[in-house]
Amino acid sequence: MTIAKGDRLPEATFRVLGPEGITTLTTGDIFDGKKVVLFAVPGAFTPTCHLKHIPGFIENADVFKKKGIDSVACVAVNDPFVLGAWADASGGKSKILFLSDGNAEFTKKIGMDFDGSGIGLGTRSKRYAMLVDDGVVKVLNVEDSPGVAVESTAAKLLENL
Repeated sequence: MTIAKGDRLPEATFRVLGPEGITTLTTGDIFDGKKVVLFAVPGAFTPTCHLKHIPGFIENADVFKKKGIDSVACVAVNDPFVLGAWADASGGKSKILFLSDGNAEFTKKIGMDFDGSGIGLGTRSKRYAMLVDDGVVKVLNVEDSPGVAVESTAAKLLENL
């Protein structure tokens, strides 16, 4: 089943690289009682993700907060060390919560996984952006192709707020 507007996010665990090493956060920790912008990328450092998708969320993090959003989070099927390096390299470390879904647990539960093994990437996440209010999906914008960032951009999500 693919997640849809009005659905509650399933329980899952994410890994986050912090100053003390790897910590875990659950969907409850991240979303319960909060308004969160969550966007997903097929892979950290990949051209579309790094050059076209994440910059808009970094640039608009303060705009989202002014509109009542508690946090902006990015999920990827990468390990927490890769996401930590991407947080540093992208300049998003202080603006975005980088969530590692290394085993695609969350991604599979919401039906947003795809098989990238044909090009050596294994299981990956589709590219999407959503507004989640207290664990419930209020807005969901999904790309038809993982190499495109049009419907799932920060600008497009801001139009829906």
